[in-house]
Amino acid sequence: MASALLGPADIRALADALGVRPTKKLGQNFLHDANTIRRIVRTAELDAVERVLEVGPGLGSLTLGLLEAGHPVTAVEIDPVLASALPTTVAARLPGAPLTVLRADALALPSVDAAPTALVANLPYNVAVPVVLHLLQTVPSLRTALVLVQAEVADRLAAPPGSRVYGVPSVKTAWYALASRAGAVSRTVFWPVPNVDSGLVRLVRRDPPATSASRAEVFAVVDAAFTQRRKMLRSSLAGWAGSAAAAESALRAAGVDPSARGETLSVADFARIAEQRIVSG
Repeated sequence: MASALLGPADIRALADALGVRPTKKLGQNFLHDANTIRRIVRTAELDAVERVLEVGPGLGSLTLGLLEAGHPVTAVEIDPVLASALPTTVAARLPGAPLTVLRADALALPSVDAAPTALVANLPYNVAVPVVLHLLQTVPSLRTALVLVQAEVADRLAAPPGSRVYGVPSVKTAWYALASRAGAVSRTVFWPVPNVDSGLVRLVRRDPPATSASRAEVFAVVDAAFTQRRKMLRSSLAGWAGSAAAAESALRAAGVDPSARGETLSVADFARIAEQRIVSG
């Protein structure tokens, strides 16, 4: 039995038939290696009947891999040509497979009616972090995610406090989920071949820190702390608090050393700092 998945020749033929030329603006790099696609599906560790949300399905490589494994898929695609073609591609290779296609910008997606429980996606490099954070915020039914992103972005999403690459994406992701690296993916399995390697990141939903501060209030502290990364917190948070003295007072009340830097703090630390603004206000 022939594979339902798209190989290199299939990808190019389908793109030619649709008049599609991958664009850097949309971050289009299409997977074409069946072994990699099946590895991604296995690594996602999906339950048998789990409904999957896929962002940026493109020509349908990963979509077919998920459907082949028996998982219903809701695919969000911004490109109108690709969004229109995807149901036809799937019907030809996996007739009757449970696919829903939404032609939409994932960054403007208010909600998903199907209540997907897992996000599995090969995300465009240029919007990967905003898409992950937006979906974690707006699709509360998501309990897990496995995203394929630029290796450098994967490192940042999964970085722990104190790491060299720990920063705003690391902290904001940690508000929603526990993130970990889940493998590397070579640039050679994409068309066109990108100039960077990629990595898989697994996210497991968890409750945010127990705090009286809102998500927006905590994220405001995070943004301020990393605006000038090398500065001590008493200085980097001066604008947020109103003055360096007020920042130092808030930090001490939160049990945080005012001479520390943002890259040493956990998301719970940032939440405690945000609470001090509420108290002093």
